[in-house]
Amino acid sequence: MKKSHPLKRLTTLMLCLGLALPGLSLAATETWDKTFAKSAKVEHAKISYKNRFGITVSADRYLPQGLDKTKKHAAIVIGTPYGGVKEQGAGIYAQTMAERGFVTIAFDESYNGESGGQPRRVSSPDIFVEDFSAGVDYLGTLPYVDRERIGAIGLCGSGAFALTAAQVDHRIKAVATASMYDMSRFMREGWMDSMTDEQRQQTLDQLAEQRWKDVDNGAPELTPAFPSEPATEIPEGLDAITSEFFEYYAMKRGHHPNSIAAFTRTSAASFMNFALLASVDSISPRPILLIMGEKAHSRYFTEDAYKRAAEPKELFIVPGARHIDLYDDVKLIPFDKMTTFFRDALK
Repeated sequence: MKKSHPLKRLTTLMLCLGLALPGLSLAATETWDKTFAKSAKVEHAKISYKNRFGITVSADRYLPQGLDKTKKHAAIVIGTPYGGVKEQGAGIYAQTMAERGFVTIAFDESYNGESGGQPRRVSSPDIFVEDFSAGVDYLGTLPYVDRERIGAIGLCGSGAFALTAAQVDHRIKAVATASMYDMSRFMREGWMDSMTDEQRQQTLDQLAEQRWKDVDNGAPELTPAFPSEPATEIPEGLDAITSEFFEYYAMKRGHHPNSIAAFTRTSAASFMNFALLASVDSISPRPILLIMGEKAHSRYFTEDAYKRAAEPKELFIVPGARHIDLYDDVKLIPFDKMTTFFRDALK
């Protein structure tokens, strides 16, 4: 079987992972613009705040309906699947956890969705990690949030960003991940760590050449994008992983106009040079809950992170669930487990 070149495969999987917004960030609006129904049990508001790089981060805030704002409450900052937006899976988690009593925010990563940052569609491990800490900053300014009771949830790629933020930000008291992807490992080592040293050097040569192209063109080149309108069927010839991501991001199930795919091609170099989860064991004694689907193609990322993490830690496997099922399938997402985890961790 002929192996595809690593950069080509990288581009394919980047496309599959549901990347970011087309062009400029959209103006915030109070119109309900989510892929899921609005709950009558929560109070929703669009908010924004700056991260330490000065980039404006756009987020949705969810409060339990009738929250007693004279008291202090636990809060959770929630990141999107890699390249997804807050109007999709992260919003489902934020709204549901708010129904269960937590103050929550779901945010768009810098340069993507409705968040600021130029040029558009940059993907930066350092800044995406910082975006979690910036969310903690914001939550800590709310008079009804207890600064000592703030946790984080990361979905897919943001699972590794959340854990990496917690490595150095001791204000994050507990972390849960679902369907985690370690994007730095994927880009540096290839799928299932299959990239050879020679292939890695070839990839870096191509990325170096891409930078010259971007300089000469005056703008960064982007990876391919998903359709701007929802597709009605999965194209023939796609591999199983690509088909799964297409099912969510490119079809009615999870399609959102702010999440059509495409990052700058040279973003990959940053991930190859920035090792996420390098000190995941240092999060201890703060607790970690790692959730994955039984049938998730990505489960090796979660399993390896669990092995490297120190106690207290827990690996929770959802029977029958694929990777994308933990984005939006409320019948499979273990919200009861997460509620118990955060109630215990954020007492």
